[in-house]
Amino acid sequence: MNIFRPALVALAFCFVLSTSAQEIELTKKDSIVQSFWLVSLGTNIVDDSGDEFGNLFDLKEGWNMVPYPSRISVGRYFKNGLGLEAIGTYNKYKEGKIVDNVENPEDVDYFGLDFRVSYDLNMILGETGFFDPYIGIGAGYTDANNQGRGTYNAIIGFRTWFSDHWGLDFNSTGKWAMSTENATNHIQHALGVAYRFEVEKGLSRKGEEKLALLEEMEKEQQRVQDSIAKADEEARLLAERLQKEKEAAELAASEKAKKDAEDARRAALQNKINNLGNVYFKLNSSYLTTKDRELLDQLVSIMESEPSIAIKVTAHTDSRGTNQYNQWLSERRAERTVEYVVSKGITEDRINHEAFGETQLVNECTDGVYCTEEKHGKNRRSEFLITKF
Repeated sequence: MNIFRPALVALAFCFVLSTSAQEIELTKKDSIVQSFWLVSLGTNIVDDSGDEFGNLFDLKEGWNMVPYPSRISVGRYFKNGLGLEAIGTYNKYKEGKIVDNVENPEDVDYFGLDFRVSYDLNMILGETGFFDPYIGIGAGYTDANNQGRGTYNAIIGFRTWFSDHWGLDFNSTGKWAMSTENATNHIQHALGVAYRFEVEKGLSRKGEEKLALLEEMEKEQQRVQDSIAKADEEARLLAERLQKEKEAAELAASEKAKKDAEDARRAALQNKINNLGNVYFKLNSSYLTTKDRELLDQLVSIMESEPSIAIKVTAHTDSRGTNQYNQWLSERRAERTVEYVVSKGITEDRINHEAFGETQLVNECTDGVYCTEEKHGKNRRSEFLITKF
């Protein structure tokens, strides 16, 4: 064996890792904004026509807006994707616009103060760069058409970011009046310039994957470098490990052979017990006949010669009679079978029983099926199963 070969291979591998690490590096594109304060200033549009979903884009008759900034908001956004925001808006229902399905006779001021909780959908979709969609819910107070009302709000929107601090915010909010008396539901659209500050940045999902890969490559490179200095030691350890694996395999094979032999012996012993046959009872009887006792004497002889085994007696009846009666009868048959075996010197901890009534017939002789007495007799039995070996 060439003892220098492992070192040469390790050196080549180390060179490959070093080259790959240079090709994979973290860049500015791998960082994202995770938490920040946000201030936005812009305009809002109110659709209170009374049929906002039917004429959603009826700009001419249904949308109301003013030609100057009419919306301001302040919010705090967290690493988990949640954001809290307070929003103040002003608008004017213009004369001639449709408000609550009627033509507005004069200009009417609109005021709104809302609070909302939003969630950044990029937490689900994955980082999408400049596109930052979100949804939210909230509540507020609105004075519209000279009617004040509390509202429940639902928001959907997105922001586009041109830098870490500046971007645009677009959103639509459905507002449902808490009290429907003389107060209408409406939609409010908004767009504005957004500025964020106290920005805390972190790695994007792709950046985290890169970092994890670089860390893994660094660890691997260190491991390879260490292996160069310890090539002989690793060869020795490898030889020891192979020897231990060989010994473990031999031990496992030996244990398996031992278990297989025990399983075969148990199967042979169970077969020997099966060959004794079953105890068969007369109709409505739980008493043992002379033939039954002779069979049980043979079972006792086997248990005496095999002191490590334990037996379970399972007792059964035929289908004639009620279920309750047959269960009781099978219990009596099981008890009498066990009592006889114990009377021959077998300890009680080596033999137990379970009664099944008529639930485990060996043939088709169920309720309502005519069978000969011989066939019914096949079901009136006690059987023997090795439970401990």
